[in-house]
Amino acid sequence: MGEVVLKGRDFGPGQLFIIAGPCVIESRELCLRVGEFLAELGERLGVGIIFKSSFDKANRTSLRSFRGPGLEEGLKILEDVAAATGLPVTTDIHLPEQAEAVGQVVDVVQVPALLCRQSDLLIAAGRTGRVVNVKKGQFMAPEDMVHVAEKIRSTGNDNIWLTERGTSFGYHNLVVDMRSIPIMAATGCTVVFDATHSVQRPAAMGTCSGGDRTMAPVLARAAVAAGAHGVFMEVHPEPEQALCDGPNSLALRDVEGLVRELMAIREAIGG
Repeated sequence: MGEVVLKGRDFGPGQLFIIAGPCVIESRELCLRVGEFLAELGERLGVGIIFKSSFDKANRTSLRSFRGPGLEEGLKILEDVAAATGLPVTTDIHLPEQAEAVGQVVDVVQVPALLCRQSDLLIAAGRTGRVVNVKKGQFMAPEDMVHVAEKIRSTGNDNIWLTERGTSFGYHNLVVDMRSIPIMAATGCTVVFDATHSVQRPAAMGTCSGGDRTMAPVLARAAVAAGAHGVFMEVHPEPEQALCDGPNSLALRDVEGLVRELMAIREAIGG
């Protein structure tokens, strides 16, 4: 676990950091609004925050679901957010050929959970030279993520984050085993906890996923107590109107209180 400095702030394992933003890029205006909120919050609380949103949600439940603006427009919007707020930015890739273009814009390249074993994708992400954040598959044992990290390290890139986001528990449900946090930390990687995807109920609403956002703060607090270095959360001004993952997204008005709690827990355990 080495030091990672993004936009002049430490995002290594030594202190808590946050990854947050709307699930998908709905518009430039929304991303700037959320980004400016997060930048002000991070500055005021003294916590590192990375803005996240997806240019394409390629794994939506239904073909009719909103996917996002696509690679070219999405990267322009992420550039605008970075320029306007000073925040580091991240987004996910689904194909190896997307890695180079994405790596030229973002500070952290994210690999989705369902694609975490795809060797070509991991190698392409590693070759960008950016921090690579891989979400642990819902089907993966935490100790098996060492092989994921090895694939990225084969490119000479050792800036690897591993994210816990829940494990399939029957149909349309996930459960979180907090033991996965220290287990994945033993790989030498920084560990992130995805609070809002962990309370998702995949495809539970027929044509889209459901979720229970009220449980996200509960799990986030437990994860930081278990040693998570960072917390990922999807946030939106009006989650009920979000075009993706609304049921498990947190409202902006609830973010500050949760971040303050997480910072206090980190301090209490000697972070």
